[in-house]
Amino acid sequence: MVDTVGLVREHVGAARAKGRSIALVPTMGALHAGHLSLIEAARSRDAYTVVSIFVNPTQFGPNEDLAAYPNTLEADIDACRRAGVELVFAPSVAEMYPAFDQTRVHPGLLADTMCGVSRPGHFVGVCTVVAKLLNIVQPDFAVFGQKDAQQALIIRRMVADLFMPVEIVVAPIVREADGLAMSSRNAYLAPQERAQAKCLHRALKAGAAALSAGTMDESTLRAVMRAEIAETLGESEADERIDYLVAVDAETLQSIARDTPQVLLAGAIRFGQARLIDNLLVDPPGRAG
Repeated sequence: MVDTVGLVREHVGAARAKGRSIALVPTMGALHAGHLSLIEAARSRDAYTVVSIFVNPTQFGPNEDLAAYPNTLEADIDACRRAGVELVFAPSVAEMYPAFDQTRVHPGLLADTMCGVSRPGHFVGVCTVVAKLLNIVQPDFAVFGQKDAQQALIIRRMVADLFMPVEIVVAPIVREADGLAMSSRNAYLAPQERAQAKCLHRALKAGAAALSAGTMDESTLRAVMRAEIAETLGESEADERIDYLVAVDAETLQSIARDTPQVLLAGAIRFGQARLIDNLLVDPPGRAG
């Protein structure tokens, strides 16, 4: 494990001198099977794999869970070692945001919807820290998870717009046996909340079924998904807890049309301290494959 930019560049430079390709897997720690699947995606390409573990303060709002975010660094380093990771980069906040640091990366329209509405400034923090990590490690490719679908799209756009010479790989969502998407924030859930949380994935599947049956009206698809959540939580609780439910173009996050090649069904819902997100990608009828 290293904690400075200089040491990362030293190790990565040595690996590149030996002809290795370089992979970066950015994380905020509290590693679970979903993170390990990202590491495996990097390792499967025989790349020198760098995992960053950094709870980035600039992507948290003033009333969000920065102070409570799980810190399991020793266990995370051990998990990385067992997964075959060559280098763990676990910097301090001062290392990533030194004195007089002030430059920020502002995303465009992709950040003006979904999580960007309820978490203003979140994607500025995400883009800034990812740009820093990409510049520090200078990987050939970086691996992100599909669970954070909006984040993955924004990062791909940032990399393209800023001509960064890195491939962005997006790995599939890893789920619990009951369908709940794996997340570090699942640890916040009380037993009753954990049982209720499954309704989000069921709602997305209900929306996918309606879409596959030919429904291409966004408001109808949202209503189908909301009804599934209300069946579990009740009408008033559903309205209180749902952050958003959307059916949008999977590439632009804009409204869908009859010729939309792929639809992203996505939602965010709050259970106690936890704000859970999930999504499904669906090919409309006649455009599968």
